[in-house]
Amino acid sequence: MFRAFAAAGLVSAVAVFSAHPAAAQAVEHAYTQFDADRCRHTRGRDVEDYGSWRCPGFQGIPVHLAAGDQRMYVSFGKNAANEIAAGETLPGFNNVYRGTIEWRLERRPDGSLRPFATILRWNWMTEADVGRGDGKSTGQRLVITRLGPGGVCHVGYVDGRAPNANDEARRIADAKARSFRCGKDKAE
Repeated sequence: MFRAFAAAGLVSAVAVFSAHPAAAQAVEHAYTQFDADRCRHTRGRDVEDYGSWRCPGFQGIPVHLAAGDQRMYVSFGKNAANEIAAGETLPGFNNVYRGTIEWRLERRPDGSLRPFATILRWNWMTEADVGRGDGKSTGQRLVITRLGPGGVCHVGYVDGRAPNANDEARRIADAKARSFRCGKDKAE
């Protein structure tokens, strides 16, 4: 499994906070954007190893991208390359070289915000895309990733083209990410 990793780039950060009901407390959110073309890139060593990228995310949290064999991997945090998310990808060819990350946040007793999950839209090639042979991707998946402590890993996937896809991804993140056990629980 391709596990090379470095970080993905935050070109601009836009913080938008709003409260949403959660089981025990309000959940807030912020958005950051990244573009791998503007991130620190480390070249890969093999033909199908495209390398890795690193950019800052919300509150400077490193966002790590890696790519190879027409697939990408995204992880978060200082130890991103060693997290389970560093080896998780979508089936089939996919990419996420640029995008907007939604950070799901909880407010600590001291008033600070702690990100506990991210939602990121990935592009992937459907069977119809592969059959066309033009290299264009029409599939989209929202990937919900749990953030540490306790591990960084995929919690769930939502068809990005479905009605209310963003709301469903937020529901999964808010209900499951904080208690999700990386390496033990199965992503939804």
